[in-house]
Amino acid sequence: MTQHIKSFAGTRVMEAYGDTFFLYDPDGDLPPERRLPFATIVTDDNYERVSELSEPGAYRLNIGLTKATYTAMFGAVPTERDDQGVLETGFDYAERDRVMPHPVYASQHWVCVVSPGEATLDAVRPLLAEAHEFAARKHANHARRTAS
Repeated sequence: MTQHIKSFAGTRVMEAYGDTFFLYDPDGDLPPERRLPFATIVTDDNYERVSELSEPGAYRLNIGLTKATYTAMFGAVPTERDDQGVLETGFDYAERDRVMPHPVYASQHWVCVVSPGEATLDAVRPLLAEAHEFAARKHANHARRTAS
């Protein structure tokens, strides 16, 4: 999965605490405050425990989508959180190989797949391409605004 995401033009990879963050940064010069990933791979339960990533080999692919794509897939973004800050969507966040709203960032149009495999690969590839294209558009828009 990492190799596939790295193949998108202008993608920069950052790693921290065993997790991988994919940013659109074609010149490698984004200031820290603008380093927002379009996809991430998380390998442990540091951020939340509902995905059960402590199981051997488990990881979660997270993808930032446009509002239009997110709502076409899942409807309105969730707003209710449990006492751990996890969004209440009706999904079992520990389920493997299923595209679903992100447990924490669905309200920002993020989706995830825990341990993607055959059931989700055909769905995940175009979502990653869209997330990359969206990040590239935001980058280009920012460059135009700051050049004026």
